Amino acid sequence: MADAPARYCVCETRLARDNTSGRCAACTASARGTAGALGGPPKVPPEFWDHPDIRTALGQWHMGRVIAAYRNHPYHGRPLRQEAVGAWVGVTQPQLSRIENGPAVSDLGKLIQWARLLDIPPGLLWFQVPRQRTLPPPHPAPAPPPPPVPVAMDAIPSTRCAGGDAAVMQAWRAVDAQIGGAHLYATVTAYLHANMAPRLFGGGRDSDGPAVFTAAAALTEMAGWMAHDAGHDDQARRHFSRAQDLSSVGNDRHLGVHVLASLAHLAHHQAQPDEAIGYAHEGQRALASAPRHPELAARVLAMQARGHATLGHPRETLTLLHRAEEALQGTHDVEPSAWVSPFDAGSLASEAARCMRQLGDLPAAQHHAQRILELRPATCHTRSRAFGHLILATIMIERGELEQGCSIAADVLHSTQSLGSHLVIQQLRDLRALLQPHRASAPARNFLESLAEALLQRLWLYQWLTTDTQPRTGPMTP
Repeated sequence: MADAPARYCVCETRLARDNTSGRCAACTASARGTAGALGGPPKVPPEFWDHPDIRTALGQWHMGRVIAAYRNHPYHGRPLRQEAVGAWVGVTQPQLSRIENGPAVSDLGKLIQWARLLDIPPGLLWFQVPRQRTLPPPHPAPAPPPPPVPVAMDAIPSTRCAGGDAAVMQAWRAVDAQIGGAHLYATVTAYLHANMAPRLFGGGRDSDGPAVFTAAAALTEMAGWMAHDAGHDDQARRHFSRAQDLSSVGNDRHLGVHVLASLAHLAHHQAQPDEAIGYAHEGQRALASAPRHPELAARVLAMQARGHATLGHPRETLTLLHRAEEALQGTHDVEPSAWVSPFDAGSLASEAARCMRQLGDLPAAQHHAQRILELRPATCHTRSRAFGHLILATIMIERGELEQGCSIAADVLHSTQSLGSHLVIQQLRDLRALLQPHRASAPARNFLESLAEALLQRLWLYQWLTTDTQPRTGPMTP
């Protein structure tokens, strides 16, 4: 029998036949020193992850067991000490022991931290690791528009003026558009309790007056939108109702109209078109006695149009959409409120696409859906573009263009991997139901297979993001 080919270490030292680690004694000792240092884990080759113990631990979805298998891998020469590995992330030896031997870690942030630290190949993981971005300094100088980065609670100054609250809200709004409300809901509600409640009810001499009620209304409304995006519509309605009450005490009439438009949107989502039209009418009446605000005027008209489309009134729908388009061309009487979120031509195109699809005019719906994507650059508005793509994919499939529709939907799966939005998950489920009668075709079958895996991953992501106290032990039904 022929001799086995010679094997060499990366330093070109010839390895003994019984050496299974792939490294010579000198390199092994060096790696142990590096692994024990603050620099972190050693660089490992791709075949490192093929070891049976590693694969078994990964298959059990238990990060602690993955860490244990990593520490005891023969590649290291001798097992890495728990103290050294724990030091990489700032945990003690007893803490790491509990991680390895206790229940599986369910905190997504910790899972991502370990996966990145150990450089685990993404294809072996049971969760999605978001791509890392280069972030600006944690305390950027206030300047519009705010940078699209998450705002940690310990990075938020203790503000005593509405301007500070507005800057915080603008930053959250930018992040929300990129990663979804599920990521931020707990942070926003914590800010309301820690920063707003004492100023609303403290009764101190340095009270902000009506301005603090305006700020509280706007941030409470934002919490409602994030709850809605996370799939908690009952919480969203409570937040919107509180925001409506708070805005009536504040000094920003446009914010009150904005909250009414939010209530109208939620009513549409809950299949209550008459109620939605009522809220939008109320907002329109309030605007009649307030300074002109073109975007708000267009928003409440679009909300009325959606209601009439749902009720099957094409003439009223088209008239209202046309009036909304004209309203957007208007000018402001005063400086726009910092608390009112933007509503532009892309926003109106999104509402028009929904209206036309509801009325059965698929060519017109397709036109408006394509316009959303033209007006929403790929570098921003992740969630808005995702909705636009999903509307367009749905329309294409309904028109019988399966291959193109599935291709567009596949792009959504790729671009929204780390988006914490229950609304996107629900639209993907609706798309799955729409494609079921066509699963015999290759485009539908291939996409449905990819969708099944993606939904499983996203539901795990979603449940981790939205579990406040009791972690769930199994996946939701995709």
